[in-house]
Amino acid sequence: MKLISIQANIGIPKYKQIISSIEKAIEEGKLVKGEKLPSINKICLEFSLSRDTVFQAYEELKKRGIIFSILGKGYYIKSTEINIKQRIFLLFDELNIFKEDIYNSFLLHIGKDVQVDIFFHHFNIEVFKKLINDSNGNYTKYIIMPTNLAEAPSIIKTLPVNDVFILDQTNSDLVEFPSVFQNFVTDIYNALLIGKPELDKYKKLIIIFPGFREPIGMKIGFEKFCNDFHFEYEIISEFSDKNIKIGEVYIIPNDRDLVGVIEKSKNQNLKIGIDFGIISYNETPLKKVVENGITTISTDFIAMGKIVAEMILNGKKEQIENKCSLIIRNSL
Repeated sequence: MKLISIQANIGIPKYKQIISSIEKAIEEGKLVKGEKLPSINKICLEFSLSRDTVFQAYEELKKRGIIFSILGKGYYIKSTEINIKQRIFLLFDELNIFKEDIYNSFLLHIGKDVQVDIFFHHFNIEVFKKLINDSNGNYTKYIIMPTNLAEAPSIIKTLPVNDVFILDQTNSDLVEFPSVFQNFVTDIYNALLIGKPELDKYKKLIIIFPGFREPIGMKIGFEKFCNDFHFEYEIISEFSDKNIKIGEVYIIPNDRDLVGVIEKSKNQNLKIGIDFGIISYNETPLKKVVENGITTISTDFIAMGKIVAEMILNGKKEQIENKCSLIIRNSL
């Protein structure tokens, strides 16, 4: 049974003709799940093709999840879902409402005929490494949040360089990859600058910065702003045993600490936005109504998902700094 058909001088690359032949054979029922494909050597000899041409076709089918390989044995049909043109590996740090916004926006804009598999590394470098190693070569595109994991760049560089996109945080070791990222140094500095007329009413700025998951750029931008404009400031790693003093403003990256500060203020009978101020990181619908409104510094997570989808669809290789804004409410 002849599976592969190659024609010369028709303007279609020969590796694409191999792909089309296999798709057609699947569609016609000539190839079923688990069935072995002709070897690379056999196709090369039959059609006088280079190994690279046949290998390119098989690798493309492998990335799309249509075939798989067994070392020393050959290639086999893995799935008959030939309509899936792209399989995308999406690696987030953790699941929260912000990442859900990115994910839903990405799915909305990436279009049909795409399979998106989402994974989470939970800031664990061993999990990060295993997920990437296990996925290498099995997807058409890889979208990765490296966060602040020190070993992440070297692990990411084991993936096909043209298929990788970096999301949310990038650094100088990842400049070769297209990305949609937050500039945490500039974002917090500019946000505090916009809010300076309100901040001038307070005595001291305090950022709660555990430093494990939070980007170091937040701390750098915060310190730079306070030093440039001569604000008294403090950086604390946790809030749990601290009493709030009148005239303080708390910049809070983590929502668990936000709850703790609000609870402590109630115990001390302090009024938010009058006795002390709060600036929270990352906008959520709930922050519009909690305590008559919580001021936030936030990037546009929906835009982030949309932009990375458009980059993939349009074949663009850019580094795009995502928009960030300060939303002033009654907590300041």
